[in-house]
Amino acid sequence: MFETVKVITTIAIVTVLTGCQTLPNTSVKKPTSTVETSPLTARMPVIDRQGYIAYIEEQGAGTAKVSTLYSIRPDGSDRQLIDQLNGYIYAPAWSADGQLLAYSKQAPREHPKIYIYDRSSNTRNLVVNAEGSNMSASFSPDGQDLLYSSTVGGNADIYKMRLSDGKTQQLTTLPSTEVQPSYAADGKSFVYTSDKVRAGRPRIYRYDFATGNATTVSTNGYVASPQLSLDGQRMAYLNGRKAAVMTLMTGQVVNLAETGLDEPARLSPSGNYAVYPTRRLNVGGQVASQNGGSLVIHSLSGNISYAISGQNGGVVRSPIWGR
Repeated sequence: MFETVKVITTIAIVTVLTGCQTLPNTSVKKPTSTVETSPLTARMPVIDRQGYIAYIEEQGAGTAKVSTLYSIRPDGSDRQLIDQLNGYIYAPAWSADGQLLAYSKQAPREHPKIYIYDRSSNTRNLVVNAEGSNMSASFSPDGQDLLYSSTVGGNADIYKMRLSDGKTQQLTTLPSTEVQPSYAADGKSFVYTSDKVRAGRPRIYRYDFATGNATTVSTNGYVASPQLSLDGQRMAYLNGRKAAVMTLMTGQVVNLAETGLDEPARLSPSGNYAVYPTRRLNVGGQVASQNGGSLVIHSLSGNISYAISGQNGGVVRSPIWGR
């Protein structure tokens, strides 16, 4: 379906050059891992083994909700606190080079805003402050643009922002819900979630920048939260209530687990491993955190998994694996 692209001038923007805040040194001492040395980690490509997994840990509920954004190595070491607030943190997403992390924050009685954290300078910048819900950021492969969803126009649609000057385009204009964009590695398209065929029954689509056309990605049933691998060969997503990975060329689907959180899987930089959160007590024969959640890392070339416990026994959500 063709979707008209138009420039939006009503979005309030604070560019990455303003609102800069330096974070304190927040290295977490003695990170907790359920595995000291994992054979799976030892066999990982360097791009995966030396990368970082960002994730959210939640404690409390309602007005007492506290959300903390961490990063951690896939072997459970070097856990770093990136951000924390009384409220909610959503949907972290790494840039292709692993230096920037975009995520949404929602303080009490405020709308979700999108920030970008810079690992090299240990700073965070407010980049989207439009009235409405601003969520699910995704960096272009060159790091120059940001896709995200927003209800600034009253309906959830997908927008594209040029980070150098904040210029923004609205890419979808349907009366349905369009959310959760994820860039393709070549920057020519992105996948996203929409319920335009039937309200409340989302499907996954691929939007082509050159034509403005959106085509269906072949999936069945309730599907959401797509993420494309860096090599474009696989797509991680939520398949019903299961974290799943699809090989796009063949359509083969591997359902990894029902996480108990309705959370999708996310792919490693090499595309050969997946990470997802869980509240299960046992994963691959190992005992995970009994008071909260864990990250599960799974090899897609073999039925091998291991778990890394959360830091403070909270609910673990939204892991994303970067370089």
